[in-house]
Amino acid sequence: MTTTDPRPPTAAPTTPPASFAGWAWVPIRSLSARHRPRIAAHLLDLDEHDRYLRFGYPATDEQVARYVDTLDFERDEVLGIFNRRLELIAMAHVAYAPMAQQANPRAMAEFGVSVRATARGRGFGARLFEHAVLHARNRGIETLFIHALSENTAMLKIARQAGGTIERSGSEAEAWVKLPPDTLVTRFGEMVETQAAEFDYQLKRHAHRVNEILESFAEVKNHLNRKASAASE
Repeated sequence: MTTTDPRPPTAAPTTPPASFAGWAWVPIRSLSARHRPRIAAHLLDLDEHDRYLRFGYPATDEQVARYVDTLDFERDEVLGIFNRRLELIAMAHVAYAPMAQQANPRAMAEFGVSVRATARGRGFGARLFEHAVLHARNRGIETLFIHALSENTAMLKIARQAGGTIERSGSEAEAWVKLPPDTLVTRFGEMVETQAAEFDYQLKRHAHRVNEILESFAEVKNHLNRKASAASE
């Protein structure tokens, strides 16, 4: 859901929040239309409560599928973190307002994130937010907007640590994070992170293929051993 609410947020610091300092690098890759099956698998793996936190309602499988089908990879930015098996374990959606909704369609963007239950506690949500901020700044975004349930304390904490202004209304909350302009450092930083994440992905892809080949050899070997054992009986 994208919003055009013009309320002015509190300015965010020009440097990353202290909570990000010293964290180990996490490869975050931009996703494209060819990743739809992995995105769908990730979101469908979320339980009812996690879907409720991510979408604001307990989305059904059909609703999740419709969301994935309507992702606009040309307009928006979708970011992902993969494990060694090339499973998408965390993803973020930076949604830009359609042109028809405002004179400057890139003045504001909305951030949404989801992390697989088994991958939580490693700061992936905060790292995705940090990367989304970097990406948005480099594209002239002035405000990053987050719509979340009030009980989604992890997401609201990330926004608060980034200097965001948070307003609560019953079971829902909204956060606005004012972004400083892009710099040579932010542009170079995004370029380096993108290239490093792509290199990491290709390494994982190669290792995954090698592992599949080895598993195939092992399966053939076991099959031959079973046949040999049966023939000797």
